[in-house]
Amino acid sequence: MKAWRRPPGEADQEGGQVPEEYAAEAGAGSGGKRAGWVTVSPGAVANVSAVLRWGAWLLLIAGPLLAVAAFLRPVTAVGAPVPAPKSSVVVRDTSGPAGFAQLYVAAYVEAGKGSEASLAPYYPRMRDISLQAEPGAQHAGRLAAVRVTQVAPGYWSVTVAALVTSSSKAAAVSDQSAQGGGQAEAGPVLRYFQVAVKAAGSGGGYEAVALPAEVGAPATSGAMPHLDYGTPVPADTHDPAVATISEFLAAYLTGGGELDRYLSPGTSLAAVSPAPYTKVTITQLAEQGGDFTENAPTTEGARRQLLIDVDATGADGQVRPLTYALALKARAGRWEIAAVEAAPRLNTTSKENQQ
Repeated sequence: MKAWRRPPGEADQEGGQVPEEYAAEAGAGSGGKRAGWVTVSPGAVANVSAVLRWGAWLLLIAGPLLAVAAFLRPVTAVGAPVPAPKSSVVVRDTSGPAGFAQLYVAAYVEAGKGSEASLAPYYPRMRDISLQAEPGAQHAGRLAAVRVTQVAPGYWSVTVAALVTSSSKAAAVSDQSAQGGGQAEAGPVLRYFQVAVKAAGSGGGYEAVALPAEVGAPATSGAMPHLDYGTPVPADTHDPAVATISEFLAAYLTGGGELDRYLSPGTSLAAVSPAPYTKVTITQLAEQGGDFTENAPTTEGARRQLLIDVDATGADGQVRPLTYALALKARAGRWEIAAVEAAPRLNTTSKENQQ
């Protein structure tokens, strides 16, 4: 049995000392209210012990959890500015301003007096400008952006090539000018226009900052590009490689025969559909790295890079020359098509190709 001591009262101060022994056990005190040791029931002691025990367990469990939470919580420096949320950024490439410039040039070439409003969606200041040319006197076709230069972020200079054709009325006036010593334009003429294009806001739009400027053709080196192939030789249909290529191109361009039988395992290629030609003839071919090797041995896994010139005949009887860069691979004693390459291989040691 447990006991606790009652705080001494005034009676205790006047009386004798409280014995050191347990008064209840010794029989001292018979119902009096003197200060002394008081007994506590076992049930109450058990309840107190249970509460203390559960409290200790809760502290043991909560301690590590609170430590982990404090460690994972991001620390904010006192007085440090809170970063503002980043706004969405529209990523632009050159295809946007290039396409806009093509549309602008097409509308500009055809515009004239009284149709200035047709250019306002491209060039807002056009509302304050008057044109003198006859509307529709010229037409721009086959437009292409041949050069796009970024002047500054969100600001480009685009050079557009266009085949410009004069209307019949304008052509008659041009003929009269030619008779008087002027220069007449015979049919479509390739002309170049330079357009300044600016990003308009964050919605992905564009606008021109000025009228187009007609410029000369972009400069080229004027030199013939050097390919990494040997001297072309006439095609010999008795050569196994030539025979494979001839049959492959016939299946590829005319729809004659299965295409898969000529392809190396793992090569995926679909025939041109609808078939644009009725006949394909190899005229000459060249091999990368040297002269073409006739009847080359089909060593297992051997590879060859060839440049093929062909004459393709359409259903209308018209013949069109075509050039293909093909990769061949030997397997099971025969040549197979490993790839139709995206472009012929250049000679990387040539100065012209390095410019």
